[in-house]
Amino acid sequence: MRHLAVVLISLTLFSCRDVVNVNQPSPTPSPTTTPTPALNVIEYRVSGNPSKVNISYSFPTDGLTLVTTVLPYDISYSTSSNTVFVSLSATPVSYTSGIFTPFLSVQIFANGNIFREATSSDFSFNTISVTGTWRK
Repeated sequence: MRHLAVVLISLTLFSCRDVVNVNQPSPTPSPTTTPTPALNVIEYRVSGNPSKVNISYSFPTDGLTLVTTVLPYDISYSTSSNTVFVSLSATPVSYTSGIFTPFLSVQIFANGNIFREATSSDFSFNTISVTGTWRK
C-alpha cells in the first residue's frame, strides 16, 4: 500500500509539469519602422500694385530662381531639414497709370508663421529683399 501511495504521488507531481506544444510556430518579431521626419513648409509671397515685377528666390534644391510676373505671386516648398537658408527679393518693373499710392511687399513664411518681411511704398524701382536662416 505504501508503494502504491508513492507511485500515485509521483504520478501526480509529474503530471503537473508544463506542456510544450512543439508544433506551434515561434513568434516573429514585429518589423521596426523608422519615423518619417516632419516636413517644414517654406512659402514665399509677393504682393502689391506694380503691373509687373522681377522676383528672385532661393530653393535648397534648385538654387536661385528669377521670374518676371504679375502680382500676387506665391510659391512654396517642403523640406525635412530643420535649418534652411531663405531669400526673396522683388523689383517693380512697371506701374499702370492711375496708381497714386504704390505698394510692394515680400514675405517669407515658415510653417504658416511669418519669418521675414519687407515693404516699399514709393515709385522708385528699387529692389526690396529679405534673407535669413530659418531654424526650427
